[in-house]
Amino acid sequence: MLLIYGSIFLSGVYYCLRVFWCTVARMSELVLEQRTNIKFLVKLGKSGNEIRELLVQIYGDNAMKKTAVYKWVKHFSEGTESVTDEERSGRPATSRTEENITKIRPIVRENRRLTVRSIAEQVNIDRETGKF
Repeated sequence: MLLIYGSIFLSGVYYCLRVFWCTVARMSELVLEQRTNIKFLVKLGKSGNEIRELLVQIYGDNAMKKTAVYKWVKHFSEGTESVTDEERSGRPATSRTEENITKIRPIVRENRRLTVRSIAEQVNIDRETGKF
């Protein structure tokens, strides 16, 4: 009996995760679709207000927020052609590199009770970005 309930629970968890990731992927598609529409409408000479109203008509509650629309209207008006976000400068938000993993793995295997701080100090990684 426990096995049946456990398997039902796990299939429910799997279903929820699948729905979540499908929703995330769909939202990402919607964002790119809306940016493409904004780019098109900017080229037609539509104003930010007109574009926002059209997006709300089409996408309803899933329409981009007004500030995001204006940001992209400005980008496309200035000649930007890409609908994807530009890469940001600066260091990555994580220290997860093959080199660091190779350094950390033996330390953790030797003593699994170490804190993140002590491991970070041993391999000279900032504790805040060293989320392994």
